[in-house]
Amino acid sequence: MSIFRPRLLVSGEADDSELCRNLSRSAELVRTDTPLSSPPAVDALLFAGPLLDRSTDLQVCARGFLDSLSDGLALISEDGRIIWHNAAFAGIVGLSESAVGSDFLSVLPADEDSRRLLQSHWPDDETTCCVTVPLSDQRFVEILASRSCLFSEDGSDPTCVSVCLRDITRQERSRRKMEAIHEAGMRLSDLRPDEVAMMSIEDRIEILKENILMFTQQILGFDTIEIRVLDPRTQQLIPLLQEGMQEEAACRLLYAREDDNGLTGFVAATGRSYLCRDTQSDPRYLRGASGARSSLTVPLKLDDVILGTFNVEGPGADSFDDEDLEFLERFGEVVAMALNQLQLLMAEKATTVEQHAERVQQEVAGPTDEILADATAILEKYIGHDPDVSETLQRILTNVRQIRSCIGQVSDDLPSASTVPRRGIERTHRPALAGKRALVVDADRSVRAEAHKLLDPHGVHVEAVPSGEAACRMMRSQTYDVVLADIRLPDMTGYECFCRMREIDAHTPIIFMTGFGYDASHSIVRARQRGLRSVLYKPFRPEQLLTEVEKAVSKPPPLE
Repeated sequence: MSIFRPRLLVSGEADDSELCRNLSRSAELVRTDTPLSSPPAVDALLFAGPLLDRSTDLQVCARGFLDSLSDGLALISEDGRIIWHNAAFAGIVGLSESAVGSDFLSVLPADEDSRRLLQSHWPDDETTCCVTVPLSDQRFVEILASRSCLFSEDGSDPTCVSVCLRDITRQERSRRKMEAIHEAGMRLSDLRPDEVAMMSIEDRIEILKENILMFTQQILGFDTIEIRVLDPRTQQLIPLLQEGMQEEAACRLLYAREDDNGLTGFVAATGRSYLCRDTQSDPRYLRGASGARSSLTVPLKLDDVILGTFNVEGPGADSFDDEDLEFLERFGEVVAMALNQLQLLMAEKATTVEQHAERVQQEVAGPTDEILADATAILEKYIGHDPDVSETLQRILTNVRQIRSCIGQVSDDLPSASTVPRRGIERTHRPALAGKRALVVDADRSVRAEAHKLLDPHGVHVEAVPSGEAACRMMRSQTYDVVLADIRLPDMTGYECFCRMREIDAHTPIIFMTGFGYDASHSIVRARQRGLRSVLYKPFRPEQLLTEVEKAVSKPPPLE
């Protein structure tokens, strides 16, 4: 039967004492120079010698609780040497063995600038320092240091510096990344009106796309990206920027819908970010980049309004985590602000062009109406008598109408949704009116001008004349989708005009306009008996006119 020999860990000068020599007969003695990474399994501890010589005793006492901490702890003497440290300290500074007795600054893996930074913040008798120091291996540590006293048996009570090292590499990189995102936002939003005025909108968009791509790659480290902007009219997600995406994916039609439009459509429809950890098992995913196994998609939002989507893809499953998603959301915020500012500048430029085009259109409306009416009157006299004159007059009529159409086309040719949709600029609130032809008959020049002002912006080709006879001539030479006629004309009553126009074209809808309640000739009553369906009483609201014209030019629904 073997005799139990306990293991006794001795430190300081105890291993050379008479007591230890006597104990060695019945116990196994273990020295204290065992490496910190593998503390010995012992049954008892024995300390001896002055406190200042017992740095290893401190290590022995600290094993267990202090070695279990993730923060590095150390005691530094007045001359800057390490008296004691725990295991985490050795791990943070990259040592495989004890650093006791070594100079603290020399042990720290930092360059001279970092060491000078730490020395400049080193605590004096009444201060505590807290400083972030970059290490030479691209890590960052936060160092908290304060002065403390060790009570010794001889009463010397030496002063030391207690140091706590914390590896904050992840937090510091996150902070710096956030700062870089903020800086990128400032640069992306640096769109001055004078610059836009000197550049085409296409050039401005290209610069924005280049900057977004550069910042995405440099700050976030994402190489495969896709940005789409939402057309609020059609809910289509228009491609703005793609990098590393397959051609099929880049050209794919996507809409802001939860189903059958991939992760991009789902995010645009719901306004919620989406982390796809494995594309092969996610039913919503539509192939974007070749070999992609994971993706991130965030909405581009401003004041809860969806402007578009930002998507990145990675080559392996679980390439992204929640932190990556958070960074992309933050970067998406600055991209959304840049897009919004660009849209505002585009809208301002587009509105200016549109206002100029409409003003020109209003200015030429009256003179061109007179040219059309006069040329039509002359044409009737020469038809069948002088083919050359008739042909010339027809050409004049065609060219005048073409000029007016070209003026109206100017604002329609503003930047389309193929680049960035123009938010808030909708020329055609009533698509049923676009391209329709309207004849306005009224002796009052202001009424004719107002008709142009109300109907032209909706794409209606308006021609206006002051008399019933002129209206009949216009109808004989041109087909119209609707006629708006005042019941009080200088050359005939409204009913007479109605009957004459019905003889020319029995199907063109006619709307009567009247500025007084009493109809002496009973034009309205008599015209109603022959099919008149609509009457506008002056002064009417613009919406009333638009609604009545829209109903007149729209095909009735099929009978069930």
